[in-house]
Amino acid sequence: MTKAKMTREKKKPSRLTKALLETARDMRRGELLDEGAYAKITMRHLGENEVPKAEPITGEEIRALREKAHLSQAVFARHLNLTVGYVSQLERGAKRPTGAALVLLNVIRRKGLEVIL
Repeated sequence: MTKAKMTREKKKPSRLTKALLETARDMRRGELLDEGAYAKITMRHLGENEVPKAEPITGEEIRALREKAHLSQAVFARHLNLTVGYVSQLERGAKRPTGAALVLLNVIRRKGLEVIL
């Protein structure tokens, strides 16, 4: 096998890597490991299967999340570190959330807005 071919292949995390990642997650949940230290665990260590997929969310669902929390667009945007205009575009369906905004909205949908307050 050539060196170029070996670098293109995805390696599965070893048992040791999986055990260390599980320990790090538990330590983070137990607040024994701060966010900065936990963030140093890279995608190289996690592998593709460990990355959760963010589900698409519609404008109607975003508006329902905001209204369920009894928040104006301005307050909702402030909590999410977004602009009011962007929240408005999301709710109208003019734009679709991507990246960090999509992930954060998925967390709020699953756990409730209280998780970020």
